[in-house]
Amino acid sequence: MEKFKEIIRQYPFLGFIIAFFILMAIPSIFFTDLYQSHLSSLIFINIIVAAGLNIVKGYCGQVTVGHVGLYAVGSYTAGCMFMYLGASLWITLPIAILVTGLFGVAFAIPSFRLEGPYLALATLGGGEAIRLFIENGEFFGSTYGISSISQPELFGITFDTPDKYYYISMPIMLIAIYFSFSVLRSSIGRAFMAVREDPISAAASGINVKKHKMLAFILSAMFAGAAGAVYAHLPPGYIHPNNYTVIEMVTFLAMVVFGGLGHIWGGIIGAVIITIVYDLTRPLYEYQLFIFGLTIVLTILFMPKGIGGFIDKYFIDRRFKKKQGVASK
Repeated sequence: MEKFKEIIRQYPFLGFIIAFFILMAIPSIFFTDLYQSHLSSLIFINIIVAAGLNIVKGYCGQVTVGHVGLYAVGSYTAGCMFMYLGASLWITLPIAILVTGLFGVAFAIPSFRLEGPYLALATLGGGEAIRLFIENGEFFGSTYGISSISQPELFGITFDTPDKYYYISMPIMLIAIYFSFSVLRSSIGRAFMAVREDPISAAASGINVKKHKMLAFILSAMFAGAAGAVYAHLPPGYIHPNNYTVIEMVTFLAMVVFGGLGHIWGGIIGAVIITIVYDLTRPLYEYQLFIFGLTIVLTILFMPKGIGGFIDKYFIDRRFKKKQGVASK
């Protein structure tokens, strides 16, 4: 077992290949209806958003609550490209990532002068401005939304049902997670953490704080854009401004906070749990904002490091006990 763990540490892509084949087999073994496949795709999409939000908030320490606006930019870029150009996911996905990355630059600029609640208000205003602009723009379908967005084709197969689309959203999610691991374990990721802990000390150490804040926002926005494009093409292929409200933003924050800021695996677990809870509480729509807001507050009070903190504590305690056992012998 230890040898296997060492191999995975040296070649992390092998772990993602194993995860790919496990996730490939899950629908045929466990799923009993199409809705479970649809919910799984929503979970994968939310994992991508949470991974991106964790970069800017968990690793770089920038307080942003306008991420849902970037998610909307990705969705509507894909939706408009289909509506006016008839483009498929394979074209809309990279374009949505690039366009949303540009919006990430705009979201990053306030972080040069604002921090904490002031930055939160600025990004919240940006996200809400995007939603209102879409809602009142006839070019974007206004309050009617965009419908009948096509599903992708690959090797002659059209992924036009939830059970088929599962095999599109799942690999994209794994690629996004692998990319986030690669970035955050690099020198860029270490610079992000230095900026999070103390921007002044980071600058004194030779780190370009503005550059890394900008990069964190751009990377995070690109994740949101990818998730938005995948969501736009999700069967039945319908997007509406009401899919990008404050409730969705609070839900994204709950995923990251509950999973643990700065913990990728915790963020994944948080995205899975919160998406399922969100789905179960749909009949209580008027109370959802309260439920998720309370979840964030209680998590900060009683579990400040989230699920990721528990995971870290478990492995630290395990290593400590193991060393104690060796020392006693």
